[in-house]
Amino acid sequence: MSDGIDYEGEPLHRSDLGANPLATLETWVEDAVAAGERQPYAMALATIDPDGRPAVRFVLLRGVDDRGLVFFTDGQSRKGRGIAHLNAVSAALYWPSLHRQVRCDGSTTPVNEEEADRYWTTRPRGARVAATISHQSMEVPSRPALEAAFAAGLAELPEPVPRPDRWGGYRVAPESIEFWQGRPNRLHDRIRFDRFGGSWRRTRLAP
Repeated sequence: MSDGIDYEGEPLHRSDLGANPLATLETWVEDAVAAGERQPYAMALATIDPDGRPAVRFVLLRGVDDRGLVFFTDGQSRKGRGIAHLNAVSAALYWPSLHRQVRCDGSTTPVNEEEADRYWTTRPRGARVAATISHQSMEVPSRPALEAAFAAGLAELPEPVPRPDRWGGYRVAPESIEFWQGRPNRLHDRIRFDRFGGSWRRTRLAP
């Protein structure tokens, strides 16, 4: 059975990634978009529940800058409750066609109201209605009941649909970022950046 890694490009060197891993992450996301990845912004996000159990799910990466990685969600969802309990999270992005992945460990802070409102207005009306009528992670009686609530929301909610107080965004401020590039024979390249004060230290890891 093939290991699925047949990338024959140049090895990944520490110097290839520059001094700022967040800028490199932006570039890798752009490369994934250009390569035609079906879900270039899909990001696995792991949190710790109040009872101490890990929970992981996929969210959409909606921004990267020098402050960190941004995603949006219902703050009363399972992930929101986990973050409220412990703001330390772990995230990962994977792009199969490029044989690349990025791991990020850090802490979260809520984005400000202006940033949340600005992103909310870019969502289609249907997505805004769905986020309003659906209390994410809460039990619902049936699919028909959910669809009926959505239909009522489409008919009754004003335009623009106001952003619910419980819905907003989070920014992950990374403490470490690891770039993984697939290589033949499973001799993958792994370069990790660890934050020390205002700078980053680069290290190569064994595959």
